Amino acid sequence: MTFPFPKAPLLAGTACLALAACQQPLDYDLRGAFGNAHSTAEAAQTATTTRPQPDSRGIISYPGYQVAVARRGDTLASLAARIGADVQSLAQYNGMQTGDPLRKGEVIALPSRVAEPAGGPIQPPGEVDITTLAGDAINSAPDTATTVQSRTLPPSQTGVEPVRHKVERGETAYTIARLYNVSVRSLAEWNGLGADFAVREGQFLLIPVAQADSDTAQQTATTAVTAPGAGSPTPEPPSASTPLPEKDTTPAAKPVQTTSAPDLGATQTQTNSGARMAFPVRGDIIRDYAKGRNDGIDISAAAGTPVGAAADGVVAAITEDTNGIPIIVLKHPDNLLTVYSNIANVTVKKGDSVRRGGKLAEIRRDGAAALHFEVRDGFDSVDPNNYLN
Repeated sequence: MTFPFPKAPLLAGTACLALAACQQPLDYDLRGAFGNAHSTAEAAQTATTTRPQPDSRGIISYPGYQVAVARRGDTLASLAARIGADVQSLAQYNGMQTGDPLRKGEVIALPSRVAEPAGGPIQPPGEVDITTLAGDAINSAPDTATTVQSRTLPPSQTGVEPVRHKVERGETAYTIARLYNVSVRSLAEWNGLGADFAVREGQFLLIPVAQADSDTAQQTATTAVTAPGAGSPTPEPPSASTPLPEKDTTPAAKPVQTTSAPDLGATQTQTNSGARMAFPVRGDIIRDYAKGRNDGIDISAAAGTPVGAAADGVVAAITEDTNGIPIIVLKHPDNLLTVYSNIANVTVKKGDSVRRGGKLAEIRRDGAAALHFEVRDGFDSVDPNNYLN
């Protein structure tokens, strides 16, 4: 999701902060970084994997959720009948009508789980749920003594569970692609979007999974092949007839006499250590700082994750965007500010003193699974990576 923070209401609040030597108003409106340009050149450079193939019903199953993939000519009602889901619940969950037509390949989120595909949910690599696979095999076996023979378990699937994003009012495929640093074309292919990349409010989108570096390396390695019939080149082994020269272990110089280092504690300031900050949540940076386009970083975090203060400070402001989503601003020494958004369940109030790591709020449960975090020197945004430990 984007973080559509209002400009005018918040500017009035920030004027009351009276931060010294700053005349330019602090603009907490971050949606310009998401919605004022349709360029996805940078996101297109990030390779993504192919969306997993659904089963015969159209189900793609992960441990955390399931989705259904529509066929040509499907309506929401026909899809619900095929997968054994309640059409009314399906329509309400996806913000649709029961008779709405679906595009071929369109992804529909399921409010509750249906029967698992053969092999069970797609598990992370190395974490295939053997218990589930064995249970499926046993449950699917006829109840006769003659069938208690060696059975082949259904093939298991592995893969990273994608982030699932619920579209909110004002968002577009372009803004969502920029938020997660993926190409808008990959986003469209994963979710069966139309040629105009249109999305609707309340729609659930699967965020394409980034291609692992090992996959790219493997593809590169497979290109270095010889012509048919020429055989594979054999590397030349090291020759035993030419042994390596003996190592000269004679010291290059005489040992230097050591002296005790001077005590610089009396003259060393605490500015450097005080300027270092802790990550407010632990997770991958899914969108990095880009001056003028993204004035902070977006850190992946599960819904309900506690958000901690990056450093000791005072709660300078608690405001809300136009959707009523809280924004917290902390003031720190040396005229530094930190900003925390896409949060809920705020546990502090304006004027409170907070310690580094102290809980401020939680990642909200009905938005993107990420925290937007900024560091500002006065009113000027700076790269948070230069301050975080």
